[in-house]
Amino acid sequence: MAFLSITGTVFANPTLLTHASIISFDTGSLRTKVLHDSSLLVQDGRIAQIYDGITPSAYPEGTDVVNATGKIITPGFIDTHHHLWQTAFKSIASNATLTQYLQRYGEMGPSIQHFTAEDKYLGQLAGALELLNGGVTTVLDHAHGISSNETADALFNATIDSGLRAFYAFVVHDLNLPNFTLQDQIYKLIETSKDPRLSSDSVVQLALGYDSFTMLPAAFTQRLRDIVQSQNISLVTTHYLGSPWPTLFANSPTLLHSLGWLNTTVPVIFSHATAPTPSDLLLLRQTNQYISTTPESEFHSGQGNKYAHLIQDQASLGADTHFAYSTDMIGQARMWLQNLRRRAVDEVLADLKVARNNPMSVEQAFHLITRGGALALRRPDLGILAPGAKADLVVFSGDSPNMLGWSDAVAAIILHSNVGDVEGVMVGGQWVKKGGRLMYKDYEGVKKKFGDSARRIQSVWGEMDWGAPDEGLFMGEVERGTATVVDTRRGEGTGY
Repeated sequence: MAFLSITGTVFANPTLLTHASIISFDTGSLRTKVLHDSSLLVQDGRIAQIYDGITPSAYPEGTDVVNATGKIITPGFIDTHHHLWQTAFKSIASNATLTQYLQRYGEMGPSIQHFTAEDKYLGQLAGALELLNGGVTTVLDHAHGISSNETADALFNATIDSGLRAFYAFVVHDLNLPNFTLQDQIYKLIETSKDPRLSSDSVVQLALGYDSFTMLPAAFTQRLRDIVQSQNISLVTTHYLGSPWPTLFANSPTLLHSLGWLNTTVPVIFSHATAPTPSDLLLLRQTNQYISTTPESEFHSGQGNKYAHLIQDQASLGADTHFAYSTDMIGQARMWLQNLRRRAVDEVLADLKVARNNPMSVEQAFHLITRGGALALRRPDLGILAPGAKADLVVFSGDSPNMLGWSDAVAAIILHSNVGDVEGVMVGGQWVKKGGRLMYKDYEGVKKKFGDSARRIQSVWGEMDWGAPDEGLFMGEVERGTATVVDTRRGEGTGY
């Protein structure tokens, strides 16, 4: 179940990228600053120097010099909400609602019985490598595929092996399994926190995923809080939707603040937060906590997104359930940008007026998948290109058919680029993609093993009887409604 990978704490030779357009970060204005025909030196896992309009004649001995003429170099992208283990479900949930997701593909579903530890290792690894291929260098992985000590090890090992910078959120959840009780999970969480691979220079850090603030006894939740404060745990993340969703998704900033989780040095990221209350918005700003909006997930599965636009100053973006759509964070940023533009302009049109301005810039969308994500993680050394920052970066082609003619580098990336333009990716100064190809050793072997695993799993799922579709109260609390069907063909059909 283990493959050779490119991870390790031995730094690569210094690398000098020359003649590029660099989307750097100005620490004075706290804005992006595009430098043309410029150079960037990577040394010891960090950005050592950026040369504005200069190709240096002197650099450290042994430096690999890369001519990046015509390329655009960006910070690595940051995805603050994901479930990497689910890759094997790819394409079989193309029309699933959230209620169907919970029944068929979620943490409480049949995966507990039908996924082996190796299946979860392979899905986690394939998902992580898919992120790297698209220029995502950091992920907050809400690892709710943990259902045993063996699967916990499998997901953690795959994350380490991938070379992706990850905040691996070990999920503690009541699965009602006699061989993996809540107490067993706490023991495993503490054991994982002591893993020597979680050193200060590791690209993987341990986090906690916990969605049971309203479901489990207060004493247990308090015990978890004490563990977070005493162990090597960098972050906490939880799902929060708000009204009309049921109690399972009621892990609000207001609730967590009342329980003492928001006033510590450990950041808390609220995934989705689609309907925050005024109290939630106030507390997010007062305690400097962030949400993770997952645009395509929320549109695809029907979570809705009523009020997240009101807290964009404390926001980041994530991909969530990548088995249903692309992991492309540029695509998420573009989709969210245009959605927020549409929302703001619709308010003007509703008054029978025409908007005189564009309400959101491409730079703000770029911020959400770079520095915005880093601020959510409380890692100011990520998500930017500046001396001293971690050398997590992406090299884009500037002359592909869809990129030809650009003059604004940020607009070119957000509105015109795609994953096919990602030629190179570095994490901590190590190339994980170069020349358009992933550098993971034996990637062909990974593809074969994962393909076999996914085919077996999808065959099992294809034969399952899911029962009557979505009847009764959702989770015994909320009435169901029927959305108007869209059909692109004339007649009495439904499009299904």
